[in-house]
Amino acid sequence: MSTTTQLQAFFTIFISVFLAELGDKTQLATMLFASQDSGPSKWTVFLAASAALVVSAGIGVVAGAAVGKVVSPRTLQIVAGVGFVMIGAWTLWQAFRA
Repeated sequence: MSTTTQLQAFFTIFISVFLAELGDKTQLATMLFASQDSGPSKWTVFLAASAALVVSAGIGVVAGAAVGKVVSPRTLQIVAGVGFVMIGAWTLWQAFRA
């Protein structure tokens, strides 16, 4: 891939993951740890949360590469799409049930 294509991919992935993580339970848990006055330093919270996200993303990359060798990208897109729709439907169902 060319440098321009790599940069485009980088920013597409960055924006997608950044938007997906906003308001996620991971961000909320990190905010909880950072809000404690008697808790760990803000740098400790930042570094620990960052390391956890890096390891988590690494697992996703390795797992995605392995699954991608066995399952077609189109099938993965369909399964991911159906999964997200099901999570959204379940979330709405829980919200209206309460």
